[in-house]
Amino acid sequence: MTEKVVARRYAGALFSLGKKQGAEALAGHGACLDELAGLMADAPALAQVLKSPVISIDEKKKVLSAIIEKLPADRTMRNFCFLLADKERLGALPEIAKWYGMLLDDANGVLRGRVITAIKLTPARQEEIREALKEKSGSDIELSFEVDPEILGGMVLAVGDRVLDSSLRAQLGALRENLRRGI
Repeated sequence: MTEKVVARRYAGALFSLGKKQGAEALAGHGACLDELAGLMADAPALAQVLKSPVISIDEKKKVLSAIIEKLPADRTMRNFCFLLADKERLGALPEIAKWYGMLLDDANGVLRGRVITAIKLTPARQEEIREALKEKSGSDIELSFEVDPEILGGMVLAVGDRVLDSSLRAQLGALRENLRRGI
């Protein structure tokens, strides 16, 4: 099985357990998964230990136990992490965290997106864009703002699987294509 399929299944199972335990547990599991994924990204040596087939499952569980004690993890999260260790799936933790986050956003009616502009936007302008999109979508929206001078002007908005490209680069490309076709 591919890592994405495995991650989606484990995230779905943990999400189902969390739903039975309530909204607080759902949020707590998401926070704990994010912390673990962040630790693995920040400390490649830790990620290597958790993924290594040479290191025994018991050793991995000891490392996990020490980490989990410092996180806001409940018994369900502890057991979930130990299950991942038993099944040799600790390497999928970052992907599981990503899928769990998507499930949590969907359940809470939150959309996530990216806005790419040619120049850095002021915080006030970022908030205007966020509010306009929130009003149009009818949902809470979380946006990340990026700068890419190559788009020349305008912006590119990506929310979910939808992309709205109103950049100057895209408009010039469309104009060039129309001129080429003789339209």
